Amino acid sequence: MANRVAFITGGSRGIGKAVGLKLASEGWDIVVAAKTTEPQPNLEGTIFTAAEEMERHGVRVLPVRCDVTDMASVEQARDATLKEFGRVDAVINNAGALWWLPMTETPMKRFDLMMAVNAKGAFAVTQAFLPQMIEQKSGHVIVMSPPIRTDILGGKIGYFISKFGMTLIAHGIPQEYGQYNIHGTALWPRTLVESQATINHGMGERSQWRKPEIIADATWEILEHPELCDGKAVIDEAFLREVGYTDFSVYDCVEGGTPLVISD
Repeated sequence: MANRVAFITGGSRGIGKAVGLKLASEGWDIVVAAKTTEPQPNLEGTIFTAAEEMERHGVRVLPVRCDVTDMASVEQARDATLKEFGRVDAVINNAGALWWLPMTETPMKRFDLMMAVNAKGAFAVTQAFLPQMIEQKSGHVIVMSPPIRTDILGGKIGYFISKFGMTLIAHGIPQEYGQYNIHGTALWPRTLVESQATINHGMGERSQWRKPEIIADATWEILEHPELCDGKAVIDEAFLREVGYTDFSVYDCVEGGTPLVISD
């Protein structure tokens, strides 16, 4: 039986790469979909170096350049995926753009970028793969976005407009395509997680961060337990507790650290 296939945007580093490594370790074939094809002085890794790490688990890995803001690029990545594997079982919308400042300090070009990468990008990638998932009568769409709340908007209105748009995809997918056994889930961390965003934007210190492996483990468990999270927005720690995890100190970036809670 062929392995299940995951298409992961932003898969060349950080959370996306951690998710790919986890799924590869569980026998999934992976599509590493991201923009970085050449080494960059200020960015770790490329789609090719990430793919090499995942291949060590003995699975097939396809590195493919994908700019989620460009529909032609998305379609080319989809076509390459289906040519290589003939199916897709999970579409994981991890690519993201961040700008945490009030509305008066959010240039429209920044707002446009967040909308293009987050809401529109997730919509475009999901839409591109839906016909295949409908045909095979199975699939799971995961978006890395928070539960919709109005008490967290201060200082981040533009950001959460784009992120809540992603969450609506997770809520809506089973309403529109549940009859084809296609699931949707939004996943968000309880604490700050080490990533390019937390590093570049100076969001505290490593002692306040968890490793991206907590998101990777939660993604794996979501795919294993779709009945618990279909059409829902879940928090990583709460969902992992629901399926039996108890020790979360293993995810601390610094032993004995105190991860900074951002969502409950």
